[in-house]
Amino acid sequence: MKIGLVTPYVYPMPGGVNDHVGSLYRVLRARGHDVRIITSSHGLQKASEGDVIRIGKGFSVPFNGSMGTITLSPTYLRQVRELLEREQFDVLHFHEPFVPFLSLVVLTLSKSVNIGTFHAFGGLSLSYEFGRRVMGDYANRLHGRIAVSPAARHFISRYFPSEYKIVPNGVEPSRYRNAVPISRYRDGVPNVLFVGRMEPRKGLIHLLRAIRKMQVNGEQVRLLIVGSGPGEREARRYVLTRQLNDVEFLGRVSDAEKAQLFKTADVFVSPATGRESFGIVLLEAMSSGAPVICSDIHGYRAVVRRERDGILVPPADSDALADALARVIHDPELKARLSAAGTERSELFTWERVGASVDEYYGFVIRRLADQGALPSGFSAPIPPVPGPRRRSA
Repeated sequence: MKIGLVTPYVYPMPGGVNDHVGSLYRVLRARGHDVRIITSSHGLQKASEGDVIRIGKGFSVPFNGSMGTITLSPTYLRQVRELLEREQFDVLHFHEPFVPFLSLVVLTLSKSVNIGTFHAFGGLSLSYEFGRRVMGDYANRLHGRIAVSPAARHFISRYFPSEYKIVPNGVEPSRYRNAVPISRYRDGVPNVLFVGRMEPRKGLIHLLRAIRKMQVNGEQVRLLIVGSGPGEREARRYVLTRQLNDVEFLGRVSDAEKAQLFKTADVFVSPATGRESFGIVLLEAMSSGAPVICSDIHGYRAVVRRERDGILVPPADSDALADALARVIHDPELKARLSAAGTERSELFTWERVGASVDEYYGFVIRRLADQGALPSGFSAPIPPVPGPRRRSA
């Protein structure tokens, strides 16, 4: 089939949705589909780069406790009409389909089978509360809906009730399993790793307080911090004023370096306080064999099973975080058990499995529309057959 993956965020800039889209593009092409990525530009990128098609300019705006993107163009309608006429997509797959304005314009003009994937999770959203009153027609143009977790489904269905298929995010375990640890950090000092954007909802300050408590109690531990963001100045000031030892701010790193750091970690910690729909970073850590400690929040419970694949602690509780860290660091048997269980668990989320599930859902929606005599005029591919049973991974 001819498939267009629509992302409202500027591809391939770093971010969970764009990482998802890029991996899905790769897997769907490997499964024999003709795939394009439809996105916007941000700066001096070319309008078209191979299978990446750019329409409009993206601008960063605060959203859901982080930074999102809206795209604008004075000639959206003409550009999108020309794109859809030229490409003749059978399926258009929108990621966060209600983010203005690229997805909304493409969805309005689409004559294809329209699938939406919802990635976000949060509390009360004023934007969605307002949006459900004006976006009902857009929502009705979606023929199928995917949520990346029960948390994401719960969030979006509050505003747009419907049937949502849960298809999780994916990971490439071999990238992390085969990484080589960084030798300079293998000196006997336990390495605690944080990977994430430095913003309040990621909870770095609570991890820093936990590290301080451990060091005050005489524990020797090193904290490696990967990422950047608006909270970096506060984090650095806390480290300086509390005179914390062995805390390194590594900034943004390459994917290869990130895999090495996961492999180097004795413990990976994600102390997010909420608004996490899934937790790809947990899967990356588990794939590497790093024991995981994370907040006991809705989105993370879709990945980590309590005391089986990792340790869950109350969010924003630095004392509980410090206790959990000491427990893992000083209990080799627990550390080995969490490492083995996490590695096994991550194999259930490979991108090959996730891509197959998405592909099968396309087929389900297309067959349902065909049975109803409701296939859009732009669909011209053969109707996908009902798939045979797929063997579950160990």
